[in-house]
Amino acid sequence: MTIEKKFFVQNHFENKAEWKEVKSIANGFYNYLTSSVIKKALEEQNIPGAQSQRIEEVITPYAEKIGFTSQKKGLFDKYKVSKLTPDYFLPVNDTGILIEVERGQTTQNNAALKDLWKAHICEEADYLFLFVPNKLIQNKEGKVAGKPFNETVNRISTFYDPINYTNVKGTVIFGY
Repeated sequence: MTIEKKFFVQNHFENKAEWKEVKSIANGFYNYLTSSVIKKALEEQNIPGAQSQRIEEVITPYAEKIGFTSQKKGLFDKYKVSKLTPDYFLPVNDTGILIEVERGQTTQNNAALKDLWKAHICEEADYLFLFVPNKLIQNKEGKVAGKPFNETVNRISTFYDPINYTNVKGTVIFGY
C-alpha cells in the first residue's frame, strides 16, 4: 500500500509561520501513516463495505497524541447546521485544523467537498486535513470503483486557483 499526500495552500500563506506549522503537523501524520504497522492496519480496514470509522480507528491514536480532539462540539453553533462536528479538531495559534476521514462517499456523494465547506464556515479553523482512499474497492471481487485520492485532488485543486480562493488557507489530502 502506498500512502499519498498532496499539499494545497493559498499563495500568500505559503511562507507564513502558521502554514509551516500546519505543514509540519501534516508531515508528522505522513510519517505515522507510512510506518509498516499503520499501513497494514489501513489496508486491513479499507475493505468493501467498511465505514470511515474503521479508518478513523487507525488514525485516532496519533491524532489524539498530538492534541486533536474528536468530534469537537460548538464549532458551528452560529449556523443553522450547528449539529455539524469535524472528525477531529486541533487549535494552532490563532486558527486550527479540521480532520475529515472519508471512505466510500468521498467523491460519489461529494463528501470531500462538504468537508471543504465545513472548513470554510468554521471560524476556528483555516486548514483541512482530508483522509481518502487511493482506490475504492466496493465489492469482494476487488473491482476498483474509483480513485478518490486523484479525484479529490483534482476537485480541491480548483479552490487553490487564486480566482477561486475561499477562507480555507490550506488543505492537505492524504491517500491511504
